[in-house]
Amino acid sequence: MANFTVQQFSIACLQGFQNQDSKIFLSVCFLIIYLFICLANITIIIIFALDENLHKPMYIMISNLAAIDIVYSTVTIPKMLAMFLFDYSLISFPACFLQMIFYLGLGTAEVFLLVLMAYDRYLAICNPLHYPSIMTNSKSVQQVIFCWVGGLLSPLISVILAIRLPFCGPNRVLHCFCDHSSVIRLACAEITINSYVGLTFALGVLVIPLAYILYSYVRIIMSVIKITSSEGRFKAFSTCGTHLIVVCIFFLSSVSVYISYRIPGSSEDVRMMTSIVGIVISPVINPIIYCLRTKEIWDSCMKTLKRAKLLPS
Repeated sequence: MANFTVQQFSIACLQGFQNQDSKIFLSVCFLIIYLFICLANITIIIIFALDENLHKPMYIMISNLAAIDIVYSTVTIPKMLAMFLFDYSLISFPACFLQMIFYLGLGTAEVFLLVLMAYDRYLAICNPLHYPSIMTNSKSVQQVIFCWVGGLLSPLISVILAIRLPFCGPNRVLHCFCDHSSVIRLACAEITINSYVGLTFALGVLVIPLAYILYSYVRIIMSVIKITSSEGRFKAFSTCGTHLIVVCIFFLSSVSVYISYRIPGSSEDVRMMTSIVGIVISPVINPIIYCLRTKEIWDSCMKTLKRAKLLPS
């Protein structure tokens, strides 16, 4: 059984930016980004809730993606704001591992949801006649719930193995939040098994879903090519293009974080900054992409703003 002599961890975030001007600048940036993430994604959820025309499987998934992005950002950004604004870098042992499991779990839930959205597009284009019976609203809700629950449960083994490690000092986490690999390095025990389990989890969450998404889009492209009308091909590519952009942004940012940890000689600050960009880029860009590229959401947004008299009729 582990001997929990460490009661708190100290988060050492971006040590090269610890002067007052840098802290103020980073605080303002993080605050603006966090407020935008919350406002933009809440707007998507409100538009979905108010417009019955959007109560369809694809938009159920998009609204849940917005909800995940809000919670995912909330797990890490407020703590970073507290560090830069109030110099409060301490986090309790239980809170650290709670942050870890939500960070990993919500990231996994987003991956599962992106896979589900690829499956939805595959059915809509490759099997359009059976799509209404296969992908109903009730089935879509069930599948989305599985994404949430399955995502949050997925990292349990990695986190439980980490909790059981003895932490007898030091307690300085070289990251901006309780990242799994950064925390287990502080253990006073052999961590080879933990590292392999963590790596297997990370690769499994990234490689297998990405392979399925790519397979789905290969099948989609083959079906779209067979469409005779140019208007039909454009509509199909436009519908799938939005999701494909979101997938590329998410997986490229995730892979860049993974690569940054394996580049010899790269500074801790570079790795931390890469992780931060990986956390915020999808929640920031997703609502912009869906509002600008999805006509139904854009039209509904304009109607909502006009009803609220924020835009002229």
